[in-house]
Amino acid sequence: MNKMSPKRKLFYRALTVFVVLSLVFAATAVNLARIQLIDSEQYKQQAEENQLHDTEISAERGIIYDTNGTVLAKSASVWKIYIRPNRIEDENFKNDVCRKLSEITGVELEDIKEKADKNKYAYLVVKRQVEFEEKERVAELLNQYYSYSVIEENSDGTLENVEKRIYYSSAVGIDPDVKRYYPYGNLASCVLGFTGTDDIGRLGVELEYDTVLTGTPGRIITAQNGKSDVMSQEFETVYDAVQGTGLVLTLDEVIQRYLEDALEQVYVDSKGVGAHGVVMDVNSGAILAMASLQNFDLNNPQQLTDKEKKQLEEEYPDATERSTARNNLLYSRWRNFIVSDTYEPGSVFKIVTAAAALEENAVSPDMSYSCSGKIQVSDRTIKCHKRTGHGTQNLKQGLMNSCNPLFITVGQKLGKEKFFEYFEAFGFTEKTGIDLPAENMPVSGVNYHSLSSMGIVELSSSSFGQSFQVTPIQMVTAISAIANGGKLMTPYVVEKQLDENGNVISETQPVVRRQVISEQTAATVADMMEAVVTSGTGKNAYVAGYRVAGKTGTSQKLGKKGEYVASFGCFAPADDPEIAVLILVDEPVGQINGGQICTPVAAQVVEKTLEYMGVERQYNEKELQLLDTNAPNLVGSSVGDAKAMLVGEGFEVKVVGEGENVLSQMPAYNQSMPQNGVVVLYTEKDAERLTVEVPDLRQMTVSQANKYALSAGLNIKISGNALNAGELISYDQSLEPGEEVEYGKTITVYFKSDVDVGDYAG
Repeated sequence: MNKMSPKRKLFYRALTVFVVLSLVFAATAVNLARIQLIDSEQYKQQAEENQLHDTEISAERGIIYDTNGTVLAKSASVWKIYIRPNRIEDENFKNDVCRKLSEITGVELEDIKEKADKNKYAYLVVKRQVEFEEKERVAELLNQYYSYSVIEENSDGTLENVEKRIYYSSAVGIDPDVKRYYPYGNLASCVLGFTGTDDIGRLGVELEYDTVLTGTPGRIITAQNGKSDVMSQEFETVYDAVQGTGLVLTLDEVIQRYLEDALEQVYVDSKGVGAHGVVMDVNSGAILAMASLQNFDLNNPQQLTDKEKKQLEEEYPDATERSTARNNLLYSRWRNFIVSDTYEPGSVFKIVTAAAALEENAVSPDMSYSCSGKIQVSDRTIKCHKRTGHGTQNLKQGLMNSCNPLFITVGQKLGKEKFFEYFEAFGFTEKTGIDLPAENMPVSGVNYHSLSSMGIVELSSSSFGQSFQVTPIQMVTAISAIANGGKLMTPYVVEKQLDENGNVISETQPVVRRQVISEQTAATVADMMEAVVTSGTGKNAYVAGYRVAGKTGTSQKLGKKGEYVASFGCFAPADDPEIAVLILVDEPVGQINGGQICTPVAAQVVEKTLEYMGVERQYNEKELQLLDTNAPNLVGSSVGDAKAMLVGEGFEVKVVGEGENVLSQMPAYNQSMPQNGVVVLYTEKDAERLTVEVPDLRQMTVSQANKYALSAGLNIKISGNALNAGELISYDQSLEPGEEVEYGKTITVYFKSDVDVGDYAG
């Protein structure tokens, strides 16, 4: 075998080296090409992440205003606390950081440790929406350091104990954040809704308009060195956040408060599971007020009372079951009954039956029907709430008396095809289209009888508002259609959208869904409804000077024997309608009729709202005779002249002091007071003002309350249907019994009648 020559060996060695180098070069070239051409964006991003610190600036949500510009919801600057797990190497330092952050923020220690252990992450939020004081405590921590000792070997081989320091700022940071505030706490809570800690809408307008309210986040991009420390501000770029679109609601904060205050009282007095109400502009569909009690604090929607917490602990020993029960309790509180729940409308629905029958000429207003107290329908007997019967009556009288047999007869004359046609036309088989989330969609065969399944019994029960369910927003929309001349409107709660400078971007225009009945039919039904309030079951809704048209309702809840829904729907003024009001009390205890418990609430809301809106009262002759008067101006008059004037006009007089002239008076000039009230005249400059203790004037007749008030030195203002004064019994008063007030002050006493205001057959 020939040996290879040295030259040949050298050649092959050189060739091998060349091939290896060529392969290495080729592999390097391919890798460089992959990095530069294929994976360039990935490596560019990694480089930027290593070189730049990118912080998001949360955008403020748009402001929510009421119709007058009162702020109902607003975002404000707060902070978020974050931790840098990849900057924490020492285990003892990590434990110390977690412990201190837990003590300051109140976040569970284990939750912070779990995040700190994720050492691949450079930024994890510990707590959002931190207030100023808490942020300042964290800021103080960032200026402090953690000390520990290590043993290091010197150059000469000796060991030395060296103290090390790690600043907390290397592991913890503070960034800007935003938080939603609701200045009025629980006002309009079911309409406004709230946001979560992520600043996303959870309920109500906040949810429905979340994408509109949400702004565009900003960014702070800052260069950082090889140790991931942020460099100076000259390397910082800031992109400002853009505030979200603002909303102007149709709600009026003042009217909303009138509604909630009235509902709060009936909620307590009735001991029901809920009290609900809505006020609508009949001509546009705009919602002026809407409330469902129990309401909740929008700034702390998760909060439970101590009583509720204790009850949950007692009823649910298991923590998981207790958590589920707690969530169910909160969800039921947050739920907007007016939009999301259904109820049995009861006799309020008789106005729809009457309107449909009149429109189709199935009956006339002067029809004659003799009520014996019951009516036979197929194989069952349906009773009237008046067991002895109402006798002979026309359609208006039947509505005034809320006579079930009469309206069963009207429904049968109308027929199921036409009944269902108007049931649909008034909007009871569809959503109203209100701009709030979770509106209930009626389901045929569940919420109402379909045409195919409607027999004589179903038609008869439906004619007087039983055996089916509607939503309150559907019902008040139907009431408004009768008030405005037959037009079914789309209800809405957002009036305008505004940019960050307050300029109007868009404005909601009223939408007429359809003409349901003629103006003539609507006017006829409105006249009948007014008679319900002046002389029928709705007499407790009477307001002097404001003509109110309404209808009471008391319905047996489907599937809940012995439980009822009391209600009253109305509009005012009857001759030129402005507002519609619907009041419901769910499962009242004791008095269950809408004419007993819902009408006084509606009267308060109607009276205060129309006064606030500047609607002038129009008194009839009887009302003028019962009107309160205004205190005359007696200051500067001689005591003799003042006494002569007051006594001559029927007032009682009390003089305080020995002076000859009147220096001050109570009630003051032009203040409202009864025609036979008491006036106190002060004749000395420093005379001590007389005070009296307010008596308990509840559960009295008008004459009794007036007598007791005058004997105590107080004037009395009667709130209630004074045209039926002989029936009235007081149920509430504006000043608490035992309260010390000035002699001669006017106290409002609220009266209602329990005579012929029932409408439930039982």
